[in-house]
Amino acid sequence: MAKNTALFPFILITSLFFLWGFAHNLDPILIPHLKKSFTLTTVQATLVDSAVFIAYFLMALPAGFIMKKYGYKTGIITGLLVFAFGSYLFIPAANTQQYVFFLVALFIIACGLTILETAANPYASSLGDPAASTQRLNFAQSFNGLAATLAPIIGGRIILTKGYTPAQLNHMTEQGRKLALAAEASSVKMPYFILGSVLVFIAILFAFTRLPKILHHEGHAASKNIFHALKHRHLAWGVTAQFFYVGAQVCVFSLFILYATKSAGLSEVEATYYLGICGAAFLIGRFIGTFLMRYYSSATLLAIYAGINIFLCVIAILNHGMITVYAVIGICFFMSIMFPTIFALGIKDLKADTEFGSSLIIMSIVGGAVLPRVFGYISDVTGNIQFGYVVPLLCFHIVAYFGIKGHRIGVKPENLPVSPIL
Repeated sequence: MAKNTALFPFILITSLFFLWGFAHNLDPILIPHLKKSFTLTTVQATLVDSAVFIAYFLMALPAGFIMKKYGYKTGIITGLLVFAFGSYLFIPAANTQQYVFFLVALFIIACGLTILETAANPYASSLGDPAASTQRLNFAQSFNGLAATLAPIIGGRIILTKGYTPAQLNHMTEQGRKLALAAEASSVKMPYFILGSVLVFIAILFAFTRLPKILHHEGHAASKNIFHALKHRHLAWGVTAQFFYVGAQVCVFSLFILYATKSAGLSEVEATYYLGICGAAFLIGRFIGTFLMRYYSSATLLAIYAGINIFLCVIAILNHGMITVYAVIGICFFMSIMFPTIFALGIKDLKADTEFGSSLIIMSIVGGAVLPRVFGYISDVTGNIQFGYVVPLLCFHIVAYFGIKGHRIGVKPENLPVSPIL
C-alpha cells in the first residue's frame, strides 16, 4: 500500500487509540471517587470495571458484523458516536447522583469502545507491510500508553481534589452531606463533556476521509460463522491469553489508587501522580518493546515480559512501602506490549476469518469485568488488598504460555483449548 495513501488514515486510526486509552484511564479515578461518594466496598466499586468490560463481551460480535457488512469506516464512525453519547450521559448521571446511572453511562461508553477496538486493531495491523503488522500495532497502541500517562494526572486534579474527607462528611447535617456529595459528583461533568465533544469532531473527520479498503479473503474460503474462525488454534489461545491479560491490566491500573494508599500509605492525590508514572512506564515500554521487535520475535519478548511480571507480582504481594509502588510501575512497563502483541499474533493469517477473529479477541476483554471482582473479593475477605495481586500473578502465567507455545499457527479443531469465555 502506498505510503501517501495510508499515512493520514493511519494517523486518524492512531488517534482512536489515544481517545479510548484516555477514557479507560479515567476509570481508576472514578473508582475511589464513587467508592467514597456512595460508600461502597471494594467489590462494589469494581462494578465500574464490570460495567465497562461486560460491554466488550456483549458488543464484540455485533461490532464484527457491522465491520463485515458495512466496512471499517462505518464501524469507526458508529463507535465514535456511541462513545460520545455515553460521555455526555455523565452530565445527567452527576445531576441525579445515582451510582446505577454512572454504570449505565460507562456501559454505553464501552459499547462504543468495543466497536472502535474491533475495527481499529485489525485495521492498524493491516494498513501496510504485513511483516511489520505487530510493530505497527504496538506503535499505534503506544498512544494508548500516552493516554494512560495523562488521564490519571488530569483526571485526578479535576475529579479528586474537590473531595471531602469522611470526617468532614460525618460532621455535616444530612442536607449538607447531600450538597457536598452533589458538588463532588459535578466534578466529572466537564472532563466527560469535553471528551464527548472531541469524539464528535473526530467522527466528522472520519466521515470526510477516504480510508483504504483492507481485504482478507485472498486464497481463503469466506468465513461463515464464529466457529469457523475458532478452528484456528492460535486464535483460540489468543482469546484465552487476552482474557487473562486484560483482567490483569485492569486489576493493576483500576485498583492502583486503592492499592497504593494501603501498601505505601500514599494519599489519593499522591497516588494519582504515581498512577501517571505507571502510564508513563507503560508508554515507554511500548516504544522500547516496538524497537526490540526489530531484533527479537514478538512472541519471545511477550514470554520474557510475562515472566518478569510474575516476579514483580510476588514483590507486590509480600512487601510494604514504596517498593510495592515501584514493583507495580515495573509491572506496567512490562505489560506494555502484551495487548497488541497477543492481538496481532492471535489474528495472524486468519484471512477471511479476521473480522470474527478480531471480535473474539475483543470479546475476551470481558476478563476486565471478571478478574478485578475476584481481586476485590480476595481483598475484602483477607482485609489486605495486596493479596489481590495473586490474580495478576496467575494471569501472567497464561500470557507466558501463549508467548512460548500457544501463538503457533495451526488448524486443529480436535486440540482446541477450552476458552474461559466460550
